[in-house]
Amino acid sequence: MTRTSIAKRYLKYLELGAMERIVDLFSETGTVSSPLYGNQPANTFYASLQNDTNSSKLELKGIFDDHQSNKLALHFNYHWVLKTEATVNFDVVDIISFNKELKIDHLQIIYDTVVSRQLINNT
Repeated sequence: MTRTSIAKRYLKYLELGAMERIVDLFSETGTVSSPLYGNQPANTFYASLQNDTNSSKLELKGIFDDHQSNKLALHFNYHWVLKTEATVNFDVVDIISFNKELKIDHLQIIYDTVVSRQLINNT
């Protein structure tokens, strides 16, 4: 398996809401840094996301693999339907750091939270 194929699986699982499969892509100590949820262990972050999510639709815009490092970036559009049926649509950049076993050690999520933070706070 390659870093690109793992990244594509990550997006597929995210769109399907298969959070346990996403967590399996992470190392045991894998973490996520999210502008909305803060810094958390991967299993905690994806449990929180699943709790807030009704459905998701993703549109991949690009994969940028830095062959000189352990990092890969995903650029995609995220159409997020919350449990309250409120929706938000935004572009995201996820920077994935891999370990030597090709497990995700850290995922840095970057996006504008103006609308999503308000919707989450109103739930």
